[in-house]
Amino acid sequence: MELPRNVFKQALRAGAPQIGLWSSLSSNYSVEVIAGAGFDWILLDMEHSPNDLENLLAQLQAAAPYPTTSIVRVPWNDMVTIKRVLDVGAQSLLIPYVCSVEEAKAAVAATRYPPAGLRGVAGTTRATRFGRVKDYARKASEEICVLVQVETKPALDQLEAICAVDGVDGVFIGPADLHASMGHPGQTSNAAVMPLIEDAMRRIRKTGKAPGYLSPVEADAKRMLAAGALFVAVGADVGLLARGAEALAAKFKT
Repeated sequence: MELPRNVFKQALRAGAPQIGLWSSLSSNYSVEVIAGAGFDWILLDMEHSPNDLENLLAQLQAAAPYPTTSIVRVPWNDMVTIKRVLDVGAQSLLIPYVCSVEEAKAAVAATRYPPAGLRGVAGTTRATRFGRVKDYARKASEEICVLVQVETKPALDQLEAICAVDGVDGVFIGPADLHASMGHPGQTSNAAVMPLIEDAMRRIRKTGKAPGYLSPVEADAKRMLAAGALFVAVGADVGLLARGAEALAAKFKT
């Protein structure tokens, strides 16, 4: 049995923009609903949602029959969590709050088997198709996509150095935390910060890596795509449900 190809990673390398949707409902049923909606990728969130490993496994299984890539945002840059998420079959990871070159290197190392990294070896996991993928340990890194999240001003100042870390495939700019880091908590489109994010998209592309962004605001998402972003989430399942439910109620309550 062959190792599944990571079409998302291939698309980023080809410079093809990938449009995604954030998923924080922590439900395999809701993931199956959105997996067939036509997005290139969906983000299964473990950082800012009540997701655990067993829920994540069910979500990966729910999305598997559909032509969309599941990206998992792990709760922290932690080698144990990363190991377990890879073992249940995730091939693309978003690793939050990477603030330095050293932390970017640690993130990559957690996804690589020794001697290149620190990932623990297990032979009969879902990632190996339960031992059926020939030479999985040797080939795995070819299909693993490592995306690191830059979301503080000090990290933004080191952007090129973080991009230069071997094994980092893309850099996602976290708008909410970056705004907070720069003194604008609760905001995501401050006029003083947006040009810095827009410039970051160009800086990342210039290094040859893929820039990423999240915004449910259409104009902001299109602005970052125009600046060179290659993977952009344009909404979130929680937001779609909440705002849609509110709009429907308002039609009949006013």
